[in-house]
Amino acid sequence: MLKSCGRKLLLSLVGSMFTCLLVLMVEPPGRPGLARGEAGGAQRALQSLGAAAAAAPPAAQGPPGLRSFADYFGRLSRARRELPPAPPSPPRPPAEDISPRDVFIAVKTTKKFHKARLELLLDTWISRNRDMTFIFTDGEDEELKKQARNVINTNCSAAHSRQALSCKMAVEYDKFIESGRKWFCHVDDDNYVNVRMLVKLLSSYLHTQDIYIGKPSLDRPIQATERISENKMHPVHFWFATGGAGFCISRGLALKMSPWASGGHFMSTAEKIRLPDDCTIGYIIESVLGVKLIRSNLFHSHLENLHQVPKSEIHKQVTLSYGMFENKRNSIHMKGAFSVEEDPSRFRSVHCLLYPDTPWCPTNMVY
Repeated sequence: MLKSCGRKLLLSLVGSMFTCLLVLMVEPPGRPGLARGEAGGAQRALQSLGAAAAAAPPAAQGPPGLRSFADYFGRLSRARRELPPAPPSPPRPPAEDISPRDVFIAVKTTKKFHKARLELLLDTWISRNRDMTFIFTDGEDEELKKQARNVINTNCSAAHSRQALSCKMAVEYDKFIESGRKWFCHVDDDNYVNVRMLVKLLSSYLHTQDIYIGKPSLDRPIQATERISENKMHPVHFWFATGGAGFCISRGLALKMSPWASGGHFMSTAEKIRLPDDCTIGYIIESVLGVKLIRSNLFHSHLENLHQVPKSEIHKQVTLSYGMFENKRNSIHMKGAFSVEEDPSRFRSVHCLLYPDTPWCPTNMVY
């Protein structure tokens, strides 16, 4: 009896083992083979990815005619740069109560533009903000001094060179430090400054904090070479706010810039990286001091398409500009108090929109 049971048990075990071997050797349809190596698994993984790509909708595979994902993302980047500017971020709550007299606005110009550009500014936004506006030029002009309260002859070259621009910025910085004011704002002579919005924006920050606010003109950090010594160079990259749109720096940050910006140091710093004045400001703040630029869509230069600034949003902007772009007039697109021939920059029309009580503005004007 015991021998019979043993034989049955042995036969049962042999049968089970034989069944297991059959299961391991035969691969059921739709399931991966358990006895295959890693190479087989990798091949199936590639096949799965290929099948998924084939099943994906056309948008997921990228536009037709592109050779690689690099081409695809390159096109996406170009399309993103061509999109209209993003709407301005919601206003920050006030952090500090400041007045126009707390702000030092430096207007950079040159003698040959005193009549062509400055007269327009003196008739418009400067006329209401003479005490806070300081004009930095390169030649004596008695007529200009009669119209403006703060005219500083920098004695810098009238050339539009890197050295001449940095020379004027150096004087601007020193005069601001001497003034004791809370905010330093730089603009060019082709900028309209909406002082009410400027003061409102700056009141969102503390002047004792490290604040550098403006708008870049590039879509990536600028690449530069920092001269360490005669034979040693060091690559650097940083963001900077274009002077053509204007930028502002808090007094707290400006004081930290002193070793690289005060006296003749700004000129030597500019030569160290061999870049213009606004780039040198960005280099000192971002690369040397490690303070990041705060980007604002409320600043505008002639390097952007000014037609894209909506008429309904003009009163909210901090700076505007005008100029030529691709041989076409580039300015705010609006129906105003004056024709385009009378007011090609549109600054007079903008001013009448913001300050309709100005004596020379037409009454009952519909915009």
